[in-house]
Amino acid sequence: MQNMQILSTPAASAESSPALAPTAGAAQRVLVFDACHVGVVLRAVLFVQSVVATAALFGAQNALEWLSRMALVTSGTLPGTLLWLVIACGLKRALQRLPVAAQYTAGMALGALCGLYACAMLWLVGDAPASFWLASAVSGALLAALLVTALQLRARARTPAATTARLAELQSRIRPHFLFNTLNSAIALVRAEPARAEALLEDLSDLFRGALAEPHASTTLDEEIALAQRYLAIEQVRFGTRLRAEWQLEPAVGGARLPPLLLQPLVENAIRHGIEPCTEGGTLTLRTRLLRGRAEITITNSLPPSSAAAKPGHGMALRNVRERLSLLHDLQAEFSARSHQGGWRVRIILPLEKTA
Repeated sequence: MQNMQILSTPAASAESSPALAPTAGAAQRVLVFDACHVGVVLRAVLFVQSVVATAALFGAQNALEWLSRMALVTSGTLPGTLLWLVIACGLKRALQRLPVAAQYTAGMALGALCGLYACAMLWLVGDAPASFWLASAVSGALLAALLVTALQLRARARTPAATTARLAELQSRIRPHFLFNTLNSAIALVRAEPARAEALLEDLSDLFRGALAEPHASTTLDEEIALAQRYLAIEQVRFGTRLRAEWQLEPAVGGARLPPLLLQPLVENAIRHGIEPCTEGGTLTLRTRLLRGRAEITITNSLPPSSAAAKPGHGMALRNVRERLSLLHDLQAEFSARSHQGGWRVRIILPLEKTA
């Protein structure tokens, strides 16, 4: 494992941070029939099975008969559902080029075929009367229509147009008093340390350029870390030795995709609730590493003693981060925030895209 540990100072952060690229990772059209994700498959199977379990209740005299009927019908519906998902995943780009009405028609036609396939599976075990074929085709078409609707809503939620409000909310978290404090710090440094004042204003410029850029679907972990380094370089001018920042970065995970402006609010929370209330200051550590083929990001900060007047948080940033990660990566991303060894730790797990 190749880790690079940096003690964050304004000069070190400005020199070590790569140039911010706000336009990187421009939004792409989100695929509607992107049924290749584990989360989509799991939800689709659970939905169909819940319908099967409800239908099996009709005519069942007891729990044992209900379980028997549900197991029998599942032997046909489960392969049919998985077949629909596999075909939808394989034809997702072709189906994407169709109008919305045609997408529904194609999805329902595929659902009817999969319903017939499910009935054929039941016919093989001798439990599919002639009337079941038409009922299976119609049921498959209706269930497919509901699945297409869910995929349409999922794709709409993941588009940049639908998430612009969430991004604007996070962008607004770079609060006005932070700007005023930074400008006051720069004014104080102009005469005594002009070079440091210039570096401070350059960090502020880069930070706001990234924060006020046009919203886009995703960015890279390297770009987000560069933005967080700019932010910490500015805050360290104000806090001095009270703020001790450590970076433990593994280059192998720098290309992981995540929503833009995701790390800066988490770093800000760590300073506001962990470092600022404590007169002795504290330590903030940001670590990235490769963990079983995925990217792990941890932000750890010390907590003030119980006697310190820590400002209670409302959890908006954490909820927003969790929701935006879910929109981008669904169940492939993990997020947790909890006490850890006397401090506070935020942990994010991201998938790594395979590159040629």
